[in-house]
Amino acid sequence: MEAWHGTTILGVRKDGKTVIAGDGQVSLQSTIIKPNARKVRRIGSGGAVIGGFAGATADAFTLFERLERKLEQHHGQLMRAAVELAKDWRTDKYLRNLEAMMIVADKETMLILTGNGDVLEPDGGVAAIGSGGNFALAAARALEEYEADPEVLARKAMKIAADVCVYTNDRLTVEIID
Repeated sequence: MEAWHGTTILGVRKDGKTVIAGDGQVSLQSTIIKPNARKVRRIGSGGAVIGGFAGATADAFTLFERLERKLEQHHGQLMRAAVELAKDWRTDKYLRNLEAMMIVADKETMLILTGNGDVLEPDGGVAAIGSGGNFALAAARALEEYEADPEVLARKAMKIAADVCVYTNDRLTVEIID
Protein backbone atom coordinates (compact mmCIF):
# COMPACT_ATOMS: atom_id res chain seq x y z
CA MET A 1 0.00 0.00 0.00
CA GLU A 2 1.35 3.42 -0.93
CA ALA A 3 1.85 6.00 1.78
CA TRP A 4 -0.49 8.98 1.98
CA HIS A 5 1.00 12.07 3.56
CA GLY A 6 0.02 15.62 4.00
CA THR A 7 -1.34 16.70 7.31
CA THR A 8 -0.10 19.27 9.73
CA ILE A 9 -2.30 20.06 12.72
CA LEU A 10 -1.23 22.61 15.34
CA GLY A 11 -2.94 23.43 18.62
CA VAL A 12 -2.06 26.55 20.61
CA ARG A 13 -3.53 27.52 23.98
CA LYS A 14 -2.61 30.90 25.41
CA ASP A 15 -4.29 33.46 27.68
CA GLY A 16 -7.63 31.65 27.76
CA LYS A 17 -7.86 31.26 23.99
CA THR A 18 -7.34 27.98 22.12
CA VAL A 19 -6.67 27.65 18.40
CA ILE A 20 -6.41 24.52 16.27
CA ALA A 21 -5.10 25.04 12.74
CA GLY A 22 -4.72 22.48 9.98
CA ASP A 23 -3.35 22.67 6.47
CA GLY A 24 -5.23 21.40 3.45
CA GLN A 25 -2.77 19.18 1.65
CA VAL A 26 -3.16 15.47 0.99
CA SER A 27 -0.31 13.82 -0.92
CA LEU A 28 0.37 10.41 -2.38
CA GLN A 29 4.14 10.02 -2.68
CA SER A 30 5.26 13.08 -4.69
CA THR A 31 1.79 13.99 -5.98
CA ILE A 32 -0.60 16.42 -4.33
CA ILE A 33 -3.98 14.70 -4.46
CA LYS A 34 -5.98 17.46 -2.80
CA PRO A 35 -4.81 20.93 -1.74
CA ASN A 36 -7.84 22.04 0.29
CA ALA A 37 -8.92 19.21 2.59
CA ARG A 38 -10.69 20.28 5.79
CA LYS A 39 -9.07 18.47 8.72
CA VAL A 40 -10.19 20.75 11.56
CA ARG A 41 -13.77 21.05 12.78
CA ARG A 42 -16.08 21.64 15.71
CA ILE A 43 -17.60 18.66 17.49
CA GLY A 44 -19.79 18.03 20.48
CA SER A 45 -22.92 19.74 21.65
CA GLY A 46 -22.98 23.29 20.34
CA GLY A 47 -19.47 23.00 18.92
CA ALA A 48 -17.86 23.37 22.34
CA VAL A 49 -14.95 21.13 21.30
CA ILE A 50 -12.62 21.68 18.36
CA GLY A 51 -10.44 19.01 16.83
CA GLY A 52 -8.02 18.31 14.04
CA PHE A 53 -6.89 14.97 12.66
CA ALA A 54 -3.87 13.44 11.01
CA GLY A 55 -3.87 10.06 9.34
CA ALA A 56 -6.38 8.12 7.33
CA THR A 57 -9.46 10.27 6.71
CA ALA A 58 -12.09 7.55 7.17
CA ASP A 59 -10.37 6.45 10.38
CA ALA A 60 -10.27 10.01 11.68
CA PHE A 61 -13.97 10.51 10.99
CA THR A 62 -14.70 7.29 12.85
CA LEU A 63 -12.76 8.64 15.83
CA PHE A 64 -14.54 12.01 15.62
CA GLU A 65 -17.90 10.21 15.66
CA ARG A 66 -16.90 8.00 18.58
CA LEU A 67 -15.57 11.00 20.51
CA GLU A 68 -18.81 12.90 19.86
CA ARG A 69 -20.78 9.98 21.31
CA LYS A 70 -18.53 9.91 24.37
CA LEU A 71 -18.97 13.68 24.79
CA GLU A 72 -22.74 13.19 24.77
CA GLN A 73 -22.50 10.34 27.31
CA HIS A 74 -20.29 12.41 29.62
CA HIS A 75 -22.12 15.73 29.31
CA GLY A 76 -19.43 17.52 27.29
CA GLN A 77 -16.53 16.68 29.63
CA LEU A 78 -13.66 16.38 27.15
CA MET A 79 -11.11 14.72 29.44
CA ARG A 80 -13.57 12.07 30.58
CA ALA A 81 -14.80 11.44 27.03
CA ALA A 82 -11.22 11.13 25.73
CA VAL A 83 -10.24 8.66 28.46
CA GLU A 84 -13.32 6.56 27.77
CA LEU A 85 -12.54 6.63 24.03
CA ALA A 86 -8.97 5.53 24.79
CA LYS A 87 -10.29 2.60 26.82
CA ASP A 88 -12.44 1.56 23.86
CA TRP A 89 -9.49 2.08 21.51
CA ARG A 90 -7.35 -0.35 23.49
CA THR A 91 -10.02 -3.06 23.82
CA ASP A 92 -11.89 -2.87 20.49
CA LYS A 93 -10.18 -4.76 17.63
CA TYR A 94 -11.75 -2.46 15.04
CA LEU A 95 -10.53 0.72 16.75
CA ARG A 96 -7.03 -0.70 17.25
CA ASN A 97 -6.62 -0.86 13.47
CA LEU A 98 -7.49 2.80 12.90
CA GLU A 99 -4.58 4.88 11.67
CA ALA A 100 -5.27 8.38 12.92
CA MET A 101 -4.30 10.89 15.59
CA MET A 102 -6.22 13.90 16.84
CA ILE A 103 -5.71 17.13 18.71
CA VAL A 104 -8.90 18.08 20.53
CA ALA A 105 -9.64 21.02 22.82
CA ASP A 106 -12.36 22.74 24.75
CA LYS A 107 -12.15 25.91 26.84
CA GLU A 108 -10.21 24.14 29.62
CA THR A 109 -8.27 21.28 28.06
CA MET A 110 -6.16 20.44 25.02
CA LEU A 111 -5.32 16.79 24.33
CA ILE A 112 -3.51 14.65 21.79
CA LEU A 113 -5.23 11.33 21.13
CA THR A 114 -2.66 8.97 19.62
CA GLY A 115 -2.98 6.00 17.32
CA ASN A 116 -2.11 3.73 20.26
CA GLY A 117 -5.06 4.83 22.36
CA ASP A 118 -3.05 7.26 24.49
CA VAL A 119 -4.45 10.52 25.86
CA LEU A 120 -1.70 13.10 26.20
CA GLU A 121 -2.01 16.57 27.69
CA PRO A 122 0.79 18.62 26.13
CA ASP A 123 3.01 20.78 28.32
CA GLY A 124 3.31 24.44 27.54
CA GLY A 125 0.12 24.95 25.57
CA VAL A 126 1.43 23.89 22.15
CA ALA A 127 0.82 20.56 20.39
CA ALA A 128 1.29 19.36 16.83
CA ILE A 129 0.73 16.16 14.86
CA GLY A 130 1.09 14.95 11.30
CA SER A 131 3.73 14.96 8.60
CA GLY A 132 4.69 18.57 9.23
CA GLY A 133 3.88 18.52 12.93
CA ASN A 134 7.45 18.78 14.15
CA PHE A 135 8.07 21.81 11.93
CA ALA A 136 4.92 23.54 13.18
CA LEU A 137 5.69 22.63 16.80
CA ALA A 138 9.23 24.03 16.61
CA ALA A 139 8.02 27.23 14.94
CA ALA A 140 5.22 27.73 17.47
CA ARG A 141 7.54 27.21 20.41
CA ALA A 142 10.05 29.67 18.94
CA LEU A 143 7.32 32.29 18.41
CA GLU A 144 5.50 31.68 21.70
CA GLU A 145 7.17 34.36 23.79
CA TYR A 146 7.05 36.98 21.01
CA GLU A 147 3.47 36.57 19.79
CA ALA A 148 0.64 37.28 22.24
CA ASP A 149 -2.31 36.24 20.07
CA PRO A 150 -2.54 32.44 19.73
CA GLU A 151 -4.33 32.67 16.37
CA VAL A 152 -1.58 34.84 14.88
CA LEU A 153 1.01 32.53 16.44
CA ALA A 154 -0.65 29.44 14.93
CA ARG A 155 -0.94 31.04 11.49
CA LYS A 156 2.72 32.11 11.50
CA ALA A 157 3.92 28.71 12.70
CA MET A 158 1.83 26.93 10.05
CA LYS A 159 3.27 29.24 7.37
CA ILE A 160 6.78 28.30 8.48
CA ALA A 161 5.86 24.59 8.40
CA ALA A 162 4.40 25.02 4.90
CA ASP A 163 7.62 26.71 3.75
CA VAL A 164 9.83 23.81 4.87
CA CYS A 165 7.66 20.66 4.71
CA VAL A 166 6.73 19.32 1.28
CA TYR A 167 3.67 17.59 2.80
CA THR A 168 2.22 20.84 4.22
CA ASN A 169 0.57 23.75 2.42
CA ASP A 170 -0.70 27.19 3.42
CA ARG A 171 -4.44 26.57 2.89
CA LEU A 172 -5.47 26.64 6.52
CA THR A 173 -8.61 25.78 8.39
CA VAL A 174 -8.61 27.47 11.80
CA GLU A 175 -11.06 26.97 14.67
CA ILE A 176 -10.96 29.05 17.86
CA ILE A 177 -12.37 28.74 21.36
CA ASP A 178 -12.26 31.88 23.55
